[in-house]
Amino acid sequence: MGDRSEAPAPVAAPAAASPSTSWTLRSTKDRSIGHLDGLPNGTHHPDIPTDQIMHPQTRLTLAGQRTDDTFRSVALPIYQSAIFRFDSTDEKPAFDYSRSGNPTRAALEDTLADLEGGAGAVCVASGMAAISTVLSLYPAGAHIVCSHDCYGGTERLLTWLQSQGKLEVTYADLSDPVNLSVALRPETTAVWVETPSNPLLRIVDLKRVGSIAREANIDFIVDNTFLSPLLQRPFEFGADFVVHSTTKYLNGHSDVVGGVVVARTKEGRDRAHFAANAQGATGVPFDSWLILRGLKTLPLRMRQHEENASAVAQYLDAHDLIEEVFYPGLPSHEGHELAKRQQSGFGGMVSFRLSNEASIRQLLDTTHVFTLAESLGGVESLIEQPSTMSHASMRPEARAAAGITDQVIRLSVGVEHIDDLLADLERALDASRCLPTRTTRLGAPSHV
Repeated sequence: MGDRSEAPAPVAAPAAASPSTSWTLRSTKDRSIGHLDGLPNGTHHPDIPTDQIMHPQTRLTLAGQRTDDTFRSVALPIYQSAIFRFDSTDEKPAFDYSRSGNPTRAALEDTLADLEGGAGAVCVASGMAAISTVLSLYPAGAHIVCSHDCYGGTERLLTWLQSQGKLEVTYADLSDPVNLSVALRPETTAVWVETPSNPLLRIVDLKRVGSIAREANIDFIVDNTFLSPLLQRPFEFGADFVVHSTTKYLNGHSDVVGGVVVARTKEGRDRAHFAANAQGATGVPFDSWLILRGLKTLPLRMRQHEENASAVAQYLDAHDLIEEVFYPGLPSHEGHELAKRQQSGFGGMVSFRLSNEASIRQLLDTTHVFTLAESLGGVESLIEQPSTMSHASMRPEARAAAGITDQVIRLSVGVEHIDDLLADLERALDASRCLPTRTTRLGAPSHV
């Protein structure tokens, strides 16, 4: 468990403007820009005045440009080497073996730490590897409180670790922070939060959870995959660790699998790096290069994701076959005001509950622009039924407790033209209306 005495007092983020009118990125004004470019932390890009604070969009564009001192390439090189030469036995080089450290991966880690506002990051082979790395930091018998509607893979791993006697887990609806206080035990070591939650997009009050965690002297862990650091920065609310599946928005092109653990303190980063290195979970150079390349367009992509998602949510909210829409950008969403306070935008994920008057199978089989597939955050739009796909690995009773019924459909809204997205949904919903009134679960449980 980290030293909670170092945690800064959580501060509320400025309210976000309506995504339908303007979309802004929060600037980080307390970090140098040089760290992002492979220079020592605390130094500055030599071509820019030292008092100039750069916008995240600019910092991402410049990321990795100054890692190649030999040939001075502008694009980040892929250091596709397992080993590095020692000049002598007296001095160990900065990199010796790529499982422990690699220049390409280090450039990505510096970029993500800068973007989240953390002290350091460790890039690993998948989002689940990031989750597993953090959970491995706690001793046998440690108690974890987790969001009850977390990602299915998170619940599967926690349930497995609990069955082996390695961890004790309590699932709680953390959209009401009082439930966290009730769930705490003397042996509690951490609270695990997803906000917005997957797939029902519940919002957790990070400021209040951070305050409870700090008072209880437990670690505060946030899965920030759904929003990215551009739209939510958990360290501002006292988080100790932030995890991402870099497969999703950070890479954004559905062509790589990866994850990252970002730590609030250097000590936390060192612990996470030791665990990832010891378990062989660290990411490989080519994947790191792909993710960093994808990050350069993250601000542009997130702007379009959110613009499209807002329009899709409004369309679905007015449709007679839709019982409920889950999107924090809608004023009717129970977490709308909280999301405005602690986020810089509402993101690109939309879920909805389909009426019993429609056929789920026909809806999912009829879309053409929305591809029936798991995952999220890529440029392409995806549609899925969480109960049989992304959350099929959850225990049925856990899905029921979280409200993830067969009628819930999740959309990852991409960057296509909004007219085509809405027309695709319109055709699919019309087709689903034509069949008998019954619900159908899809095929075999997923192992993703």
